[in-house]
Parts: sequence; structure tokens; C-alpha cells
Amino acid sequence: MTATLTPTRTVAPVARRASWFAQTGEVCRRWVVDTVRQPWGLGVSVLQPLVWIVLFGNVFESVATVPGFGADDYLTFLVPGILMMTVLYSGAWAGTGFIDDIRSGVMDRLLTSPVHRSALVVGQLVQQLLLTAVQGVIVLAIAWAAGARFDGGVVGLAVALGASLLLAASFCSLSAAVALLARDQTALIGISTTIVLPATFVSTALMPPALLPAWVESAARFNPLTWATEVARTAMSTDVDWTLVGTRSALLAVLAVLVAAWSVATMRTYQRSL
Repeated sequence: MTATLTPTRTVAPVARRASWFAQTGEVCRRWVVDTVRQPWGLGVSVLQPLVWIVLFGNVFESVATVPGFGADDYLTFLVPGILMMTVLYSGAWAGTGFIDDIRSGVMDRLLTSPVHRSALVVGQLVQQLLLTAVQGVIVLAIAWAAGARFDGGVVGLAVALGASLLLAASFCSLSAAVALLARDQTALIGISTTIVLPATFVSTALMPPALLPAWVESAARFNPLTWATEVARTAMSTDVDWTLVGTRSALLAVLAVLVAAWSVATMRTYQRSL
């Protein structure tokens, strides 16, 4: 479980004539400031992938010798999956900040201001994506130090981080939407766990498709975690399948836009319920 950064400040007054981009930037700045004030959150969120890399990378190292595995080094194979799992777990808890705002009354004050409702959602999402980018760089650095090698070079690493941001956009928006609908920490935890755990194991994050049960392999094809992992895995290899990168990235982008639109709609639903 990753730590959640709880905002304590309200958005500075934004003039009614301010552009949507200015308002979004102000909302993002509010969340970034609170992240900087509580840096322990980032440290805790990086601890989990560190444990995964060390634990899984050593315990399952011999899996690479199984016929049909398709890779010589399990750690190098595992790193793209760990990167996306980190994003998945972090994104699943993004909505807790909104619940804290609702409980403290900050959300009600924000909704009486001239800030666009979509800016409230997108501003928080941008902050989460910035945090995801930092997490991704740290995870890849830890993996390299542990012995993983990325033959795709800088371009491959950039593509992998891009895929992680697209995946993060979907799950952060999903968490925000659930938080605005449920308005309860316990409900968000339960729903997030129900989504995250199956998504993790019904994917190719930890094992190649050839070694998965037939029904898991079939289900994994429709899993966004699999799409992002496949993009990162091929981008960081010596033989990049750019068709796969393009198609999977497009699917992730479409999903991110749809879920973000839903999260904005739930913000408006929340306002109408007051």
C-alpha cells in the first residue's frame, strides 16, 4: 500500500476571468506544495517497488530457465511490470485526497469559487502524473543498480515512462471518480483493492503469456496493465516492435481520456448533490 499525500491548503483565489489553464495550474500547484511539504510520502511509495525488485527478482530468478519463458534474465523482464505495478497501486489511492477535502470542508469552499470544476480534477491529476514520473525514474534507477539492463537506451526508457503516465492517468482518474461517488475512505480502499489485485495477477507483469493459464492469458489481453507493460518491455529491448508500441499506447490514451472525462462528470454530480 502506498502512502497518500493529504492536502491541507486551499487553492489561492483565482479571478473569474482567469483561463482554464491558469486555474488548472493553480490547483496543481496547491497539491505539489503539499507533496513537497510531506516528502515522506514519495519515499514510502518507492519502498514497495524496491521490495518487489529485490524479492521477486531473486525468488523467481530461476523462472527464466523454464522452456518457453523467452528471456535470459528475469529481473530485466520483471522491471517493466514492477514499474507499471507501482503506477497502478499509487493511482488507486489518488482519490483519498478528495475524500479528505470533502471531510474537512475544503471541497465545499472550492465549489463556491469561480474555478472550473474540470480544473479541480485535472489539476490534481497533473500533480499525480508529476509524482508518477518521479517514481518511475527512481524505480528504473533502483532496477539498474540491482542488475537490470535496458538495451533500448534512453528512447526505450522514455517510452516506458510515457506508458506509465498513460496508465497512471487512467487509474488516478478512476480513483478520483470513485472517491467523489463513494465519499468514504473505507469504500475507496475496498473498491481499489478489488480492482488492483486482479489487475496485477491477470496480466503479463510477472509472467510471459506463454506460461500463463489459457483463461488468464485471454483475460490479460484486455488488461491496461498488460498494455502498458508490453509497451515498456518491447521499448526497452533490443528489437522494438513499434507497431505494438503504437497500438497499445493508443489504447491507453483513449482509456485515459474516457476515464478522465468520467471523473470530471462525477465532480459535477457531487456538486449537484450538495
